This record gives sequence, C-alpha cells and structure tokens, in this order.
Amino acid sequence: MRTRRTFDDLVAEAESVPVDGWDFSWLAGRATEERPSWGYQRAMGARMACASAALDIQTGGGEVLAGVPGLPALTVATESWPPNVAKATRLLHPLGAVVVADADEPPLPFADDAFDLVVSRHPVTTWWDEIARVLRPGGTYFSQQVGPASVFELVEFFLGPQPEATRRARHPDDARRAAEAAGLEVVELRSESLRTEFHDIGAVVYFLRKVIWMVPGFTVAAYRDRLRDLHDLIEREGPFQARTTRFLIEARKRGSSAA
Repeated sequence: MRTRRTFDDLVAEAESVPVDGWDFSWLAGRATEERPSWGYQRAMGARMACASAALDIQTGGGEVLAGVPGLPALTVATESWPPNVAKATRLLHPLGAVVVADADEPPLPFADDAFDLVVSRHPVTTWWDEIARVLRPGGTYFSQQVGPASVFELVEFFLGPQPEATRRARHPDDARRAAEAAGLEVVELRSESLRTEFHDIGAVVYFLRKVIWMVPGFTVAAYRDRLRDLHDLIEREGPFQARTTRFLIEARKRGSSAA
C-alpha cells in the first residue's frame, strides 16, 4: 500500500519548488483543470501564421508563445517580473522573438500602429487604450483571460466571503465595454466555467505561491492553520473542488491596414 505523505512533508516540498515562469507541469497528478474548448494556443498560432508583426503582452516565461509552430518575422514579448524576463529570453530568443522588460503600466514601449497582432494569455491588467494605440488599423487583439470569481472556492476558504464587487471583477461584459471605449470592435467574446481539483495540500501551496493575486500576501507561515484544515478536509473527503472561469476576446482596430 502507498504510504500517505504527511502535511509537513507536502508543504515543505511545495515551498521548495521554484515558481518562476508560467509552467504548471509540477502540478501533474496533484491538481487538474479543465481546458477551455476554444484551444487558445492553437487559435493564437493560426493568427500568428497570418501576421507580419506580433506582440505578446505579459508573456510570463514565454511558454505559450514558444509553443506556436511559426512566429512572424517581427515578434516581441513583454514581461515585468525579472525571473520571468530571464526565462522568456532564454526560451524565445532562439525562436527569433525579442523580449522586452516592461512594467506592465502605460505606455507600452512601442510606436503607434506597430503591430498587426497583439496577444495576451491571462493578463493581470489589460490597458485597452495602449493596445488600440500600438495596433495597426485592421489589426487584432486576441486574448484568453481569467474571468470573474475564478477559483473563489479556494480564495474564500482562506479569506472568507468576498464582496460582490470583488466576485464580479474581470467580467467579460466589462472587457467588451472597455475595448469598445478604446475604439476596438469586439468580434468574438466567449466564456466558460471549468472544473478544477486540488488533490493534496502541496498543490494548493504551490498554486497560491505562483498565482500571487489569489490570496495576496500568502505564505505558509501566515496561513499554516488554515492549510492544515484544508489538508484534513482533502484527506477526509477527497480532492478540493473549485470552478475556474475563462473568457476569450478578439477585438479589431477599425480601419484597414495600408500594408
């Protein structure tokens, strides 16, 4: 019989794992998350194949962009966190993409009408006016984003019930309005609610260390008692279940490109 690992062992292991980049492969066998039906990376790759100049905003460690079969002749990625900048540079430079360290605050360090495609997977903030500015007329913004109250079952386990305004934040309808206010035409907007399961407390610790905005200021020391409660719950009842929300938005800059 397989020996169950102790709370202390699981937590210590999860605390020791690096959390740079945006690769969640460490969670294999420890947590599961349904994927949206639209297949963002594949769809992004199809759009990249038709682009001449592309920008990936908040690229993380560059993992999603690196998975595209062929990049445009001019491909640029931005990232703010220094460990991710270094990781993305190592991954993307051999593919011909330039990585730019950027604070993820306006303005983007590019000229007007610089790109015919801008993409972003799970941006923390979307600066719609800046996206519209750097897109060429007829250019496209294509993004998969985290939706409202995503994994809030886990958030509220640690923080308690959240106010309705917090639960509604990142709503796709708000994204539509913001895109249109910036002068973009939304041509596709889809959302899905997906099942997520955490099979052990180590997976929870790793997730909260990596996705730092879920439980701001999270440390094992600060939440050790609550972590132990959750460990006991998982041992008693099985995987902790939550719902992940995602939405896909594609928006086009009005006008036609001269290119």
